[in-house]
Amino acid sequence: MTARIALGISYLGTAYQGWQSQPSGATVQDHLERALAAFAAVPTVATVCAGRTDTGVHGLNQVVHFDAPVTRELFSWVRGVNRYLPPDIAVQWARTVPSTFHARNSARARRYAYVLLESPVRPSVEAGRVGWVFRPLALQPMQQAAQHLLGEHDFSAFRAAQCQAHSPIKTLYRIDIARRGPYWRFDFEANAFLHHMIRNIMGCLIAVGQGLRPPSWLAEVRDARRRDVAAPTFAPDGLYFLGPR
Repeated sequence: MTARIALGISYLGTAYQGWQSQPSGATVQDHLERALAAFAAVPTVATVCAGRTDTGVHGLNQVVHFDAPVTRELFSWVRGVNRYLPPDIAVQWARTVPSTFHARNSARARRYAYVLLESPVRPSVEAGRVGWVFRPLALQPMQQAAQHLLGEHDFSAFRAAQCQAHSPIKTLYRIDIARRGPYWRFDFEANAFLHHMIRNIMGCLIAVGQGLRPPSWLAEVRDARRRDVAAPTFAPDGLYFLGPR
């Protein structure tokens, strides 16, 4: 009987065209599926993920499932597959799951974090791993603005034109904002996210934090349901998929 296996994947997304498989073969999913097939000595292995990520976005606990074409010990699905993966992608854990488990449909929520450097000078060793602003940010206005996005809303104003989601209505459970030294961390949790949704929200929160817009502007953007009224899409560099819940 075929076993269904779940894997936890971490990756630095800088070199890849996002998660989802593309004809170029240059995505995280493409590399993972080639590594699984090589390790199992089969032509192909298809995976399903908990949440897609864009080009340049990182993953700390991307959960995938697949139906194993061969029988292996769980630790072998970690060490054996990692042998065939590039250094910036790694399987962190493997679990046997019921046949009813589905990495995407079984998830009740998805969690992301955005790490941002506030500095007069652009990042160097953190390049590609953090977002960057050179103008100072104020915490309280951003926290006030974030309140306008919590709950169930039509997030069309924060949706990329190429988004394939069936509905723009999502439920945003929380946005937590904290600062430690020159680094800011924005935590997001929702039942699901639209394409570029977090990066578009980040652009708006930063505009508020820099005093370019009042906190109430986020409610106006939300209710307009038009992408052209929101801030430009922010950089992918500091965005991390933390995993499903």
